[in-house]
Amino acid sequence: MSLRINLALQGGGAHGAFTWGVLDRLLEEDDIEIAAITGTSAGALNGAALKAGLVTGGNEGARAALDWLWHEVSGMRDMSVPDWLHTWMPDPGVVSRSVQYSASFTVGEAVGRMLSPYAWGPVYRNPLQRIVDQLDFDNVCADADPEFFVCATSVRDGKVRVFEGERITSGAILASACLPTIFQAVEIEDPDTGVTEAFWDGGYTGNPALFPLFRRELPDDLVIVNINPLYRERLPVTPPEIQNRINEISFNASLLRELRAIEFVQRLIAEGSIAQGAMKNLRIHMIADDGLMNELSVATKMVPVATVVSQLKQAGRRAADTFLTEHRQDLGVRQSADLREMFA
Repeated sequence: MSLRINLALQGGGAHGAFTWGVLDRLLEEDDIEIAAITGTSAGALNGAALKAGLVTGGNEGARAALDWLWHEVSGMRDMSVPDWLHTWMPDPGVVSRSVQYSASFTVGEAVGRMLSPYAWGPVYRNPLQRIVDQLDFDNVCADADPEFFVCATSVRDGKVRVFEGERITSGAILASACLPTIFQAVEIEDPDTGVTEAFWDGGYTGNPALFPLFRRELPDDLVIVNINPLYRERLPVTPPEIQNRINEISFNASLLRELRAIEFVQRLIAEGSIAQGAMKNLRIHMIADDGLMNELSVATKMVPVATVVSQLKQAGRRAADTFLTEHRQDLGVRQSADLREMFA
């Protein structure tokens, strides 16, 4: 009997390689069925590759599609690094800080704060366009499981928009990953109104949006893959550290709001204030490595360093393996994430 789950995939630039590793490990399990995916930014890219691969080639097809995606992102055609070699790779935290304080990154950040993406005029190109245009949208949009939802933010009203089915185009994926300080807004048809509107990164309003997974026909188990640390022990004191933590807090805010609402409904159901079956009673699970993510910075989100991408994949596989060892028996039975403790 298969264990049906929903996946919620966070955005976080090149740190989305951690999610690649999580998915790669989950896809090794033949008895786990992915019923639905919601994703933002890098999570939307991962979700698109995952769905297209599942539709055309099952679990192995999905693993191959994710491998292709991250080979393209990292600029390396072959990232099949032996496990033993990871021991000799530079520490990803050291690499991240080296990039963060490098002259080229510092200058690029300064220029980005002073110049609008629109200042480039006719020479402007979205660097993700080349990769996104190669996705197999016939299968990304296919009327087949898993269901797939992509989140973006409407610039005009500041609300989340969710794209699904045939509305998931290359423009929708690019909109979901559109950081406004780096990319020009993506103008596409609004799924709610049918009018062409401008969109920015979905992380501002849904990282990712969970509410599309509240549908009754979808399973109750929701596995969230976190790549933005919820908690940092050390106080940020340098300008890059402060900016990085601002980014993390703002991109976690919408997720925390939805989790708080889910926890509230769970309490009402447990207390008998809401009848069983009247509202969706989700079971939340989380896969993360906050220890590793605390060592990284926004620099390796923006700059996909091949060694860090490879190490993030391996970290994702380890985190998923730990989750399966400790909580596989919880799937379909009970929640493994302690939401009450989270919001105590």
